[in-house]
Amino acid sequence: MNAPTKTAPYQLVVSTVSRITTLSNSFRRFTFTGPSMHLFDSAGWDQRIKLIFPLPGVGLESLPLTEDWYPQWRGLPDELRNPIRTYTVRAVRSGLGEVDIDIALHGRTGPASRWALDARVGDTIVIYGPNARHGGPYGGVDFLPPDHTDAYLLAGDPTALPAIASILESLPAASRGIALLEVDHATDAQALGSAPRGIRVDVLVRSTGEPGSQLVPAVRRAAAELCAESRPPVDVEDVDIDNGLLWEAPRDEFDRPAMDSTGLYAWLAGEAGAIKTIRRHLVGELGMDRKSVAFMGYWRQGRAEDNS
Repeated sequence: MNAPTKTAPYQLVVSTVSRITTLSNSFRRFTFTGPSMHLFDSAGWDQRIKLIFPLPGVGLESLPLTEDWYPQWRGLPDELRNPIRTYTVRAVRSGLGEVDIDIALHGRTGPASRWALDARVGDTIVIYGPNARHGGPYGGVDFLPPDHTDAYLLAGDPTALPAIASILESLPAASRGIALLEVDHATDAQALGSAPRGIRVDVLVRSTGEPGSQLVPAVRRAAAELCAESRPPVDVEDVDIDNGLLWEAPRDEFDRPAMDSTGLYAWLAGEAGAIKTIRRHLVGELGMDRKSVAFMGYWRQGRAEDNS
């Protein structure tokens, strides 16, 4: 495979698994290295990247490693189109040429989880992530709180745990607020890193029930605790999550926070149905300013991620 051109905000990096760390019952951390990994960068917070997984019997041989790789990938027949999934960067150590990415294990239910269960040190994968040679912003970051934020509300299910963990580690030490995590196992709290002392982290174990069954009522309680003022309810347009994407990350035209100051900034991600319910409560019922609330429907129950 030829090395890709490195001029765009994002680049393809052929990477090798150098270390695998079991964080909890549901999470493994993969440390990737490679000859071009020193050019991999991250804007921090909830920086999104793509992992491109090998196909059984094919590997990565059919993946076009060019700057315009995506339309070429789309044009491949199904049996040669490598699966792609979205993840959050957990750490970048450019000097060592290392990148950490935490992957949730869901059994053998999809190509990503199957790969994570079977992967060994030395296995190869391709990462599509920020290019350190690019001079402008990379994109792929949706945690954009105003410079002056009195309190934070973070909430998500297991798919959002790596992003919330990264955000918590990056917040100023004096930050205050609440972080809510709905997880499958109590041990999944071990996948979290550090958090400011003023951020209360509540881990909600969902032993039964639908996604969001623990998270939605917990967000209601936390919002009531953190909202400094009551506002009249507002009408919120419906989002057809079965046919569309629920994704609102307020920002200005320069990719900066949408407002200068707020009493409460909320960042919420996970199963789209649960996030839609939370969105309706925070914006519609509590009247939170939409410029201070970020909602990401990372996935839809019963559907695989669509990268086509």
